[in-house]
Order: sequence, then structure tokens, then C-alpha cells
Amino acid sequence: MRILLTGAAGFVGGAVGEAGAAAGHEMVLVDALIPQAHPVDATAAANVHRLDVRDAADGATWAELLRGVDVVCHQAAMVGAGVTSADMPLYAGHNDLGTAALLAGMSAAGVRRLVLASSMVVYGEGRYRCPDHDLQRPAARAVADLEAGRFECPCPTCGRDLEWALVPEDADLDPRSSYAASKLAQEHFARAWARQAGGSVIALRYHNVYGPHMPQDTPYSGVAAIFRSQVEAGTAPQVFEDGGQMRDFVHVSDVAAANLLAVEAVAADAPGDVRAFNVCSGTPVSIADVAGLVARGTGADLSPVVTGGYRPGDVRHVVASPERAAAELGFRAAVRPDAGLVEFASAPLRQTRPVTSR
Repeated sequence: MRILLTGAAGFVGGAVGEAGAAAGHEMVLVDALIPQAHPVDATAAANVHRLDVRDAADGATWAELLRGVDVVCHQAAMVGAGVTSADMPLYAGHNDLGTAALLAGMSAAGVRRLVLASSMVVYGEGRYRCPDHDLQRPAARAVADLEAGRFECPCPTCGRDLEWALVPEDADLDPRSSYAASKLAQEHFARAWARQAGGSVIALRYHNVYGPHMPQDTPYSGVAAIFRSQVEAGTAPQVFEDGGQMRDFVHVSDVAAANLLAVEAVAADAPGDVRAFNVCSGTPVSIADVAGLVARGTGADLSPVVTGGYRPGDVRHVVASPERAAAELGFRAAVRPDAGLVEFASAPLRQTRPVTSR
């Protein structure tokens, strides 16, 4: 198949591009090389078109590149939790305007198949159960509770600590950061486009992606990269809250594999079909354990330090169910976090430039 891949020079996009080419697909590679994701000396490789998805609706170069494309695999995005409210225009511009422009350009070119990189952040808090009251949807945690070291979500009915459960794709969506809001908006734009243009969409909700060539030392870096930088600087990894936050960490090679399966699946979907899938390892891990595994991989004798600090807006637990992706895409992760995070500690990372905006 001929696949147009946005964000092709990025962390995830680079892995998807390599996997697609190795599988025999004709890859059309596009990247804007925004500074938050690319090395200080980044220049577009010979086979990467340096273009901005925000120009895709009316760009002659975009129209030419989209001609004959079977599937667009849309990885380009401004990533991270959203450091301050000042980041909102960046997320809305790169992620939402960019996706809308890309969809308009696809429609004009007659391209009707999209694989969209979404995120687990669309769920907000994960799924919770009370021992006495079954499934519960907790409110955002109160700052007073966080200050007092009460980090678990309380049951809205009885106040007992809720227990985390696996989050399925049909869970309520409740974005709690500017980045999360932009990722959910991408899904909404894609769903509207599928109805209006007769397209089909698969949205892949990535959980915590890590692996070689992850961006390093920016406010937008993933927590695994932040822990590694702390250890390499001779500082023990600093763990927020009590370290008991549960997450799913999925290796970038598994994310690339999921994208190729989604490309094949969406090409066979009926017009108007929209499906979402968790892309996860299926092996829950606590943030304290992530810090310990990364520290072990560096060989440094530095145990994680649980600080008790917190970030307002952070969610307590988000742990994915892998079952729909396994049943419908045939995707199961190959890399377990207990092995992958240790190896990640010595993997090459990428330096990024100071943050600027367009």
C-alpha cells in the first residue's frame, strides 16, 4: 500500500516509517520538524518532505503527495501534558487545526482511510471500583487531599479508597489537560469526517510510549526519559505522590506494529466506520517501579525518592484493557515493561531545541 505518514521524523513516526518500509509498503514521509520533538541540528532527511499539516487543506505540494495514497497514518502532534495554559494555542493549532486541515486535504484528494495517533489521556481518570458500590466515576482530586498526602480517589458514595480497574475503549472520556482536550478533539474531527466524507478511521489510543530516540530533557518528555536524565545527572529519580500511580508503558516497537495492523484493518473497513483501540503492553506498572527499572538499567546505585509532591490535574491511575486490540486487530505487545524499561536506560535519546511556537 501507499501510506502517507505525518510526523515521520518523530519518535513514534520514525518507528512506524521504518516498520512500514520493512513490510513492503510505499511510505510517503512528511514532518514539520517542530522543535519540541526534534534534535538541535535537525534537518529533513532526503526522503522526508518538510511540510506542516496545518497547510494540508490548500497546499499544492500536499495535493500531489496525497495523490494515489491508500491510507494516511497521522502521527504528527504537539505532545506532552501541557505545562501551562499558555500551551493551549500550540495544542489547538498543531493537533486540532492540523488534523482538520489534513482531513480536508484528504477529502479533496479522494483519500478515505485514516489511522490516527490518539492517546489514553482522553480517558482522564481511569476506571475504578468500590468494594461496596462497584464501578464509580470519581471527581477530580481535591488539592487539599493532595496536600495532605491522600492520593487515592475516594468513592463518591462512601468515601473509601477506590481500586483501579482496566479501562476499555467504551469508557467515559474526560480529558483533564490541554493536550488531552486536543487529542479528543482530533478523534471528534475524524469521526465527523468519516460521516461527512464516507471515510473510515482507526484511532489508536497510545498509553505511555517509551523506547529508543525518545525526546530528552524538555517539559514535554515522557516520565521514563525524565527519570533517566535524573539518574544520568547523578540524582535519584524523583517520584511524585507516593509512587503508587498505575500506568501501562508500551514500547515504541509495539506501537509501530499496532499501526501496521491498523493500516491493514482500516483499508478493509466500510465507509463511515470509526473504531478506537488501546495500544498498551497489557502489563500494569507503578510509577515507582518505572523509576526503579530505569535506575537499574543505568547501573547507577540510586534508589528512587518518593517526594510526595504532585501536579494539579494529574490523574491517579490509568491502566488499559488490551482485549479489543487483540480481538479485532490481532495486536499483542511483544515487549514487557520489566525488560523494556531496563533496556531503555541505555538506549539513544534525542536532544531537542528550545521551545518556540509558530
